[in-house]
Amino acid sequence: MATVPTQIRIDADIKKEATALFSKLGLDMSGAVKIFLHQCVLRGGLPFAIEMPQYSQSALYAMAEARRISRDPEVKRLSSMEELKAALEE
Repeated sequence: MATVPTQIRIDADIKKEATALFSKLGLDMSGAVKIFLHQCVLRGGLPFAIEMPQYSQSALYAMAEARRISRDPEVKRLSSMEELKAALEE
């Protein structure tokens, strides 16, 4: 079966996160996209439901804030419960 090159444009952060996930699953981006496309063809549509999550505005704000904090290199990282307890007692 002949293959053809295909090019897509996606957000750099999503690509980075997806690449890391696929790597843990033993896949590369090309393999993951092939699986997705095969499932679309087999199912006659997308292989999952497309829905709008019903999050409250405060939950959306909290998620955005958590994402911002997780990417901030100035935020102190804790690697154990003991470190967390010590930081809370400071």
